[in-house]
Amino acid sequence: MPPIVLAQDDYRDRVYACWLGKNIGGALGAPFEGRKYVNDLDFYDPVPNQPLPNDDLDFQLVWLAMLEERGPAVGLPDFTDRWRRHLSAYPWNEYGLCLRNLERGLQPPISGWFENYYVDEMGSPIRSEIWACIAPADPQRAAALAWMDSALDHAGGEGMWGEMFWAALESAAFVISDPRSLIHIGLAMIPPACNIARVAREALWLRDSGARWPEARERIVRVYGNDQPCNAIQNCGFTLLGWLYGEDFGDSLCRAVNCGYDTDCTGATLGSLLGILGGRAAIPARWSDPVGDRIILHPFTRNLEAPATLEELTARTTAVAERFARAPGARVGLGERADWPDDLLGLLLRSEEAEAALAQDLRAGVARDREVELTLHYHGEPVLIPGVARHLTITCRRDGQPLPTPADLDAPAGWTVRRQGDAAFLVTPADYQGAASLRVRVRLNGEEYAADFAALSPDLAPGFPSATNVQYCPTCRGRAGACLCGNQDASR
Repeated sequence: MPPIVLAQDDYRDRVYACWLGKNIGGALGAPFEGRKYVNDLDFYDPVPNQPLPNDDLDFQLVWLAMLEERGPAVGLPDFTDRWRRHLSAYPWNEYGLCLRNLERGLQPPISGWFENYYVDEMGSPIRSEIWACIAPADPQRAAALAWMDSALDHAGGEGMWGEMFWAALESAAFVISDPRSLIHIGLAMIPPACNIARVAREALWLRDSGARWPEARERIVRVYGNDQPCNAIQNCGFTLLGWLYGEDFGDSLCRAVNCGYDTDCTGATLGSLLGILGGRAAIPARWSDPVGDRIILHPFTRNLEAPATLEELTARTTAVAERFARAPGARVGLGERADWPDDLLGLLLRSEEAEAALAQDLRAGVARDREVELTLHYHGEPVLIPGVARHLTITCRRDGQPLPTPADLDAPAGWTVRRQGDAAFLVTPADYQGAASLRVRVRLNGEEYAADFAALSPDLAPGFPSATNVQYCPTCRGRAGACLCGNQDASR
């Protein structure tokens, strides 16, 4: 039996409240997104009559469908596939630049940081709840899954650390409620000196030192503020301030949103956390009635059989969690009654799986052939300069386990490839333009597995201006080349 067992009914109630809180907080904050001044809300303004479409939730619905298909065997290539299938129209910030890299042949995690100014943004911290809900009371597992998610578009940035922090904290919130303990669990899963960790400690210190909420908000802006309204550091700080200073559900959400900046995200993240902590009973009807039970997709989320209601979303989330709980080595189970040991906090602070995720190579691309994942390690940027030798290495995994095996690397005609070991090569490109294909091959039990990776010529990677989005269609405002109206030429 796993060391921690959750009561199924209580778990389902908290999952439903998580998704309901997400819709409530997103609807509260959406009208004020991007404003960098203090708001003065004490309720919705305007009062909605349904939930508002929000990428904060939609991306997680895509991941839910992926998890239903793949289960615990999920890997980076699954995220790549689902992003291309369902999310290709999103042009904003890190989303658009992720697609730009994927279309140039770059695989995650290198797709998540190369020529991507927005790695420190909120696009991945807002996707944390799915990992908490399918790995409840298992913060290190939730954080490791969050690493995988954020690797596509925030690799190595504060957005990655933000998603891991919130996923772990929310996972632990299924079984404990003390804010200080939950914050320290989140901190245990991320680099100790990253700015997400620093702003979290700052928010806790401000509350403990007796600073008033306006003073705390001003200090976060002054010390950690960024001109980009969606920067993750300040917004994670605002979410924590709302939680730590709030007197009840509504007051907490309003305090987070009243901090300004990325208000739909701060409200939605805090609403989710409060839902997990208190279940449905903690969400007053005056807050839940205006948004109801429906799920409204953003138009940019396409070709997805999404849940129509929160009840359906809860049922599907729970089914995935039960599948994870039955997997070999599961640390948490679901049963009729809750049961956990006296050293629960010690178990929640364990971080080996999160640390293993953090140790993965960000200067690499991961692809899959059937059940084998192949990784090309670039040992630098994915730009290979004609006439200049580059050291490249290959690793592979099956069922999450490394497979030490000889590998082969095929390069375009005219390139020089010198073997330096079983899976290490010195590659010297000939003159080329665009994206060249490097084919990785391994043999396992007489079967060959192969995957292609891109090497970019210098002319294909001249840089991308900071704080600039990819081109979008002026009609539907979808990403140019993948927009809703199919206008492939009109772009801005």
